[in-house]
Amino acid sequence: MTTEKIRVRFAPSPTGLLHVGNARTALYNWLFARRSQGNFILRIEDTDVERSEERYEAQLIEDLRWLGLDWDEGPEGAGRPEKGPNGPYRQSERLDTYYQYAEKLLTEEKAYRCFCTTEELEDERAKAQAEHRPQVYSGRCRDLSARAVKKNLASGKPFAIRLKIGEEPLRFYDLVRGYVEFAPEAVSDPILVRSGRYGEPGMPVYNYVVAVDDALMDITHVIRGDDHISNTPKQVAIFNAFGWKLPKFAHLSTILGKDRERLSKRHGATSIASFREMGYLPEALINYLALLGWGAEDGKTETFTLDELTRAFSLERVTPSPAVFDFDKLNWLNRHYLKQISAGRLAALSWEYFGGLLPEKSDVSDAVLVWFVQMVGLFAPSVDHLDQLPAKSLFLFGFDPELARTSLENAAILDTDASRMVLTELANRVRAHSGHVTPETFKSWMSEIKDATGIKGKDLYHPVRIAITGSHSGPEFDKLLPLIEEGADLDLGIPTVRTRIERFVGV
Repeated sequence: MTTEKIRVRFAPSPTGLLHVGNARTALYNWLFARRSQGNFILRIEDTDVERSEERYEAQLIEDLRWLGLDWDEGPEGAGRPEKGPNGPYRQSERLDTYYQYAEKLLTEEKAYRCFCTTEELEDERAKAQAEHRPQVYSGRCRDLSARAVKKNLASGKPFAIRLKIGEEPLRFYDLVRGYVEFAPEAVSDPILVRSGRYGEPGMPVYNYVVAVDDALMDITHVIRGDDHISNTPKQVAIFNAFGWKLPKFAHLSTILGKDRERLSKRHGATSIASFREMGYLPEALINYLALLGWGAEDGKTETFTLDELTRAFSLERVTPSPAVFDFDKLNWLNRHYLKQISAGRLAALSWEYFGGLLPEKSDVSDAVLVWFVQMVGLFAPSVDHLDQLPAKSLFLFGFDPELARTSLENAAILDTDASRMVLTELANRVRAHSGHVTPETFKSWMSEIKDATGIKGKDLYHPVRIAITGSHSGPEFDKLLPLIEEGADLDLGIPTVRTRIERFVGV
């Protein structure tokens, strides 16, 4: 059931949002397939019926597409047919196949029916724990006579199906970690199909359905997180029982937070949807995810497009060492890509964050859209992600001179003779001026104030900037002033430069 062509799969469970660990797994599988001209399969592992939800499947499909990861086989979303010859690609739609293959193992006496009740199994575990023994199944039903099995079936007694594990160690080669071996007693006789009710079979378990699907879908390489290492010997045993050739395994390192604990919500955003909502670019997130456990051959290059990653990626350079998720590094990459994207795309991505500050996009004129492109282009270089833009530009819409004066940092700057002299001179020029304050006008004023007071540098510019923006730092005046004046002309509730200075100095 194998083929020479590389075939990999990403098989998430639709029980929650797609997080960075799973997204990295999807990316590595995708890169490996694309570089080798192989196939990337998306398979939905939804046998956890109680926790699986259609909305999570829809979200993960949307997230993968947003990241730029397409698939050759798999579901395409609600109302759209699956693509590929090996479907269905949802495990919940493949139950008959799993039951068929379980029956084959029973017929070949490689599996057996286990009639143990939940209470009996709990008693076994408790006794093993008390005696400090491994908490594994004793195998009490393994050697039931045909007569006993027939009697239990006739009485309608529920049963699970267990695989018979032999006495040989279970070995596999990991492309990231080398040879791995498990003793058979560490695996026990794993359940393939859970106990059902009223004579009906129960739900097949994860390790069984994964192995069957990987074999029937001709998966050549299983690339996944290292939390699955303990599952692998059970899957190896299932492959061996059917006589199927093992796929090659590659278990990726754990992703940790800066505290060296497994990455979780307490470290900040972890889902792809959250990063998207915050205004990270997909190219930045893809680039960063690739670096979590893999590095360029030259050991230095850190910025890659998806095409460049495809050409550079190899499993040989994947490290087994845990990767630390560094938000500062991700922010650096996002700023890098924000500077590279077109002004039009930047504005299109940013508009949604200005709800409440700007009208609906469909209600504004072309002139407002042009102004918005200029505005986000001015502030984007100073943000880590796009949802920070409104806070950076808020002074345009809601300048509060009293708040600007009372800010502790501003108050220290303003409470000097130099600041008072500069603002007095600025007030005199506002009184004598009418109309818009252009960059040329402003430059002339600042030169005159410098000559009149002898004050220069930050002592000259900081109090003026506070009077106009409420902060002593910000964009260059020659770009900021036209933006303020044009915004005021467009009736966006933006005070003019003149109005700001008047309010601040009390002209």
